Amino acid sequence: MRIRTRISILFTLITATILLVFACTVYFSAVENREREFYALLKKEAYTKANLFLNAKVDKKTLEDIYHNNRKILNEVEVAIYDTRFDLLYHDAVDIDFVKETPAMLQDILKNKEIRFYQEKWQVIGITFPYKDKTYIITAAAYDQYGYNKLNSLLSTIFLVFILSIFLIYAAGIFFSKKVFQPILEMTQRVKTISATSLDARLTSSGNKDELSELASTFNAMLDRLENSFDAQKHFVSNISNELRTPLAAMIAELEISANKDRSIVEYKTVIDNRLNDAQKLKKLFNSLLDFAKASYDSAEIAFKTLRIDEILIDACQQVLQSSPNYKLDIFVDPAIEDEKLLSINANEYLLQVAFINLIENACKFSPNQKCLIAIKADENRVQLEFKDDGIGIDPVDLPNIFTPFYRGSNKDYSEGNGIGLSLTRKIVLLHQGEISVRSAKGVGSVFSIDISHRSLS
Repeated sequence: MRIRTRISILFTLITATILLVFACTVYFSAVENREREFYALLKKEAYTKANLFLNAKVDKKTLEDIYHNNRKILNEVEVAIYDTRFDLLYHDAVDIDFVKETPAMLQDILKNKEIRFYQEKWQVIGITFPYKDKTYIITAAAYDQYGYNKLNSLLSTIFLVFILSIFLIYAAGIFFSKKVFQPILEMTQRVKTISATSLDARLTSSGNKDELSELASTFNAMLDRLENSFDAQKHFVSNISNELRTPLAAMIAELEISANKDRSIVEYKTVIDNRLNDAQKLKKLFNSLLDFAKASYDSAEIAFKTLRIDEILIDACQQVLQSSPNYKLDIFVDPAIEDEKLLSINANEYLLQVAFINLIENACKFSPNQKCLIAIKADENRVQLEFKDDGIGIDPVDLPNIFTPFYRGSNKDYSEGNGIGLSLTRKIVLLHQGEISVRSAKGVGSVFSIDISHRSLS
């Protein structure tokens, strides 16, 4: 069932419930008013007959004739008058005597001054009537044919109006829900036309600060991210192709030249050394790509365990020094760290080593003295590492893009690289629920900071 239909039905049910409550209130109020007004009419009729009989001295036969004549036209009130000894003084119709007063009933009227009750559908009222130091007991009864007819008419009208209202409300609900959902339908049709080849298309927004405009803005923001992601993917594939093609082309070209002409052993050794260097570059590129893929996994698919971050850092420094013995590395541990547990985090040892190695090698490569200063700080909330160099620094224009895969800034001619290292490092840090930031001044040096929260232990 469509949401539009569900909303229309829900709107109809809610409105119908409100109408039903209102209709019941009106009807039962009318029932109560009819009963109250008819009792008042009976009481008035009882007093009138008592005054005619006792005060005006109208004889019984005249009163009975009036009763019988009126009864042919309408439901006349049946009145009976008793004294305190329960002797019948007057009755409109002794032959009918619908109420059939009993001594117990008359005693109850005398005690309570007034009683009201139903006898079948007839309403009956009993009252006391003081006259010339005497008290008389009067009963009056009648069937409110006119009142019940009005109630039946009201009930029929309410039922008919209720049924018609349900249909009108449902139709109105369908109409208004269609109007409300029209922009969403237009958005849906527009989104269906967007594909990988038309990611530059956007949803139109009314500009109003309402939910639909917010929905359109959210879709457009998502399309912006998708477009950027596709562009980054294209850029990634293009850069990968260039990074792979360049050393492969050089290897093939030099090997072909060497194969077409006899050379000396020294020349062959030179060719082999050059090609070995190219092969090492390809190996490093492939390893970086594999690490980049691992860092892109979902954290649930990667093995984490509690490790000391200083030990991971020392292992990373040893690996760097094995491949580049001329690098100078200094590690400073904040003496304020008294509890060694503050250095423990939940981590993947291999990936975190890769991140540290990238930062250390970058610091050394871009520093004239090939030196990297590493500082470790920790408190109850986090562990912080800083990788500082005194190198050439990063151009402010390049800073927003240094974590973009394969991006190489204006300092690319200073040292070889493939532009994967920093983007891979950022992915690894984020995978460990951490943050990475950089401060840099051109010609002064750079400081890369990594913050990893102890919350990752939970």
